Amino acid sequence: MMRIDIATLFVDMCQTVMDTSIIGRAQKKGVLTVRCHNIRDYTLSKQARVDDAPYGGGMGMVMQADPIYRCWEAVCADAGSRPYGIYLSPQGKVFTQHKARELTKHDHLFLLCGHYEGVDERVLEEIIDEEISIGDFVLTGGELPALIVADAVARLCPGVLSDSVCFEDESLYRGLLEHPQYSRPAVWHDKAVPDVLLSGDHKKIEEWRFEKSLRRTLRKRPDLLEEVLLNDKEQKLLDKIRAESEAD
Repeated sequence: MMRIDIATLFVDMCQTVMDTSIIGRAQKKGVLTVRCHNIRDYTLSKQARVDDAPYGGGMGMVMQADPIYRCWEAVCADAGSRPYGIYLSPQGKVFTQHKARELTKHDHLFLLCGHYEGVDERVLEEIIDEEISIGDFVLTGGELPALIVADAVARLCPGVLSDSVCFEDESLYRGLLEHPQYSRPAVWHDKAVPDVLLSGDHKKIEEWRFEKSLRRTLRKRPDLLEEVLLNDKEQKLLDKIRAESEAD
């Protein structure tokens, strides 16, 4: 069973999200554990301080090593083992669906949310195994990135979703964007659902969906196709779609 611990200055923010919807239900079922820890609870400061001015001068404050380390120690003691430590940072590699699948190989993750001008480098060197970014932009803290990572990883864990098909067929699972989706009514604003989806022929439906995924990926995110593994038949289809696109 996967366990995810989030070290943060804003426990309510993280706990509310993790206790909601699919992830919340998974916890109630006992197939996933998510715990959020207030780093302030682990400071020895009477004023509950967790930050101080940076050595060498400069703007802003830096999160201190000791409260974070004490929080990590408490998590290790409770779990009886060392978790895989992740620091949410713009300096990390950008998070992807491939990375989410990779992280499910660990049964315990410790996600550290930074704030202010960053975190004392010494504690990162001691407890963090990997830095992860969710994109090249700046946020006020690491909570939103941590929640994104936790959600993306958790939903891939056994028992969280009702069926593995729920994520195997969706966007980016194979590295492709998802095919178009339709629901009732069959005609809306004079636009009809494609006939193949109403045919009941599951083989033709799957072929249609895969072709649409290839077309959509080529049009919107051609960079993704560099990493996608296709068999000979699928590659021929992609070559045909490319040729049609270049001819337009």
